[in-house]
Formats: sequence, structure tokens, C-alpha cells
Amino acid sequence: MLVDLGGWTEGELENTMHEAFRIEDAGPRIAFLSGFFLGLRYRESTLIGDIDTAEVFVINLSEVDCFTFIDYIEAMSLSDSFERFLENLRKVRYRNGKVDYVSRKHFFTDWAEYEPAFVDDVTTQIGGGRDKSAVKMLNLKEDGTFYLPGIRPYHRSVNYIPSEKIDDAVLQALKPGDYAGIYSSKQGLDVSHVGIVIKDEESIVLRHASSDRRYRKVIDQDLKEYIEEKAGLIILRPRG
Repeated sequence: MLVDLGGWTEGELENTMHEAFRIEDAGPRIAFLSGFFLGLRYRESTLIGDIDTAEVFVINLSEVDCFTFIDYIEAMSLSDSFERFLENLRKVRYRNGKVDYVSRKHFFTDWAEYEPAFVDDVTTQIGGGRDKSAVKMLNLKEDGTFYLPGIRPYHRSVNYIPSEKIDDAVLQALKPGDYAGIYSSKQGLDVSHVGIVIKDEESIVLRHASSDRRYRKVIDQDLKEYIEEKAGLIILRPRG
């Protein structure tokens, strides 16, 4: 295990999770916890493990990519102690909590497909008839090579709401703390990016670890504006 708590101490992290755990609903709890990550540096590839390298269980709260950001937030939202956070992070990140490269949930929709699952895919519910479905061979590029060498490609039907269909009715159906995947039209991928829906009476934003060179950190951006030039949206809702 490799642990870097960044600006946190273990005690501070545990106290924050204790405070969050008193928030009964998962969505507001996730919104609360993710607020502490605003401004945190973006860095891709902080996890250790591939087909040639043994998987290491990594906790890096100094810098995150879009996926490890939601990994940590979901695990924290389920936990009331540091030890529970470690246990839940294994379950969120890996199928059946088994720490190895093949068992890692590499794709966003894996979160709703593999046990243990802490979320439900509510894309069709949110879409209200506006959603579409695409059959993907995940991990297989158009040229026949793999995005992730060593991971066997597999078919999956992926539901998404096209960006041009995302109107006020769709936005109003979102809940704070929903996990948003930016649908990818590329063969072999389900999403190109992920983040968290943060919603109040005045705004609906995407809280995400941005790789944009203008930011390179966790930021909030207006969701409707952000999604306009993207292919679509997939929504996974935390169970609690």
C-alpha cells in the first residue's frame, strides 16, 4: 500500500468523514466531501499497476485525475473512519475488493456492473425517453489494439443522453452527488471524462478534476455549458 494524504492528517480526514457521515442522504454528503477537493492539483496516472507491473493499492490525496477523484469521494462518503475508508476504497476501485490490475474497475460503467456496486445507472430514468443506447466492445480500438493492454475486451450496452437532448427537464432530474460520465463516441470507450453533479437553487455544475491546461485542478464548471460540445451524458446515482 502506498499512502499520501496530501494536506490532510489521518485525524483530520477521519474527523471530516465523521462530520459527513451525519448527513443522511448520499448526494449532499458527496457534495460536502468533494468541496474539500476544490483546487487540488490534477495529475494523470497516479495509480500503479499494468500488465507488466504488480498492482499497488494507492491512496494519493495530493493530486488526482478525474477517475481517482470520484474514487476517493465515493469511498469517503461510505466511511466513518480511516480504516473503513481504506476498506471501502478497495471495494469501490476493484471488483470484489481484490487489489490487482485485472480486477480494477477501469471503465466508468463498471461501477454499476460489478460487485460490489454502490451506484445505479439512472441514465434512462433521467433521459425520460431522450436517451440512446450503443453496444460497445470496451477496451478495443478501431485498429484492433487495446486501450489497456492485458484487459480482455468485453461487450456492453451503454445508455447515454445525447448532448443536444439535455434540456431543462433533464437537468432538473439530476440530483446533487450524481456521478456524471461524459459519453465517448469512440469505439472501445464508454466515457471520456467523469465528475460529480453539484446542484443548488441557483446553479448546476460539474465538479471534476480538469486536465485542461488552463486549470489542471479540481474545479466547478456550468454543466449545461460544459456538455454542449460533448457527445452526451451517463449518470450513475449513489445508493447511500
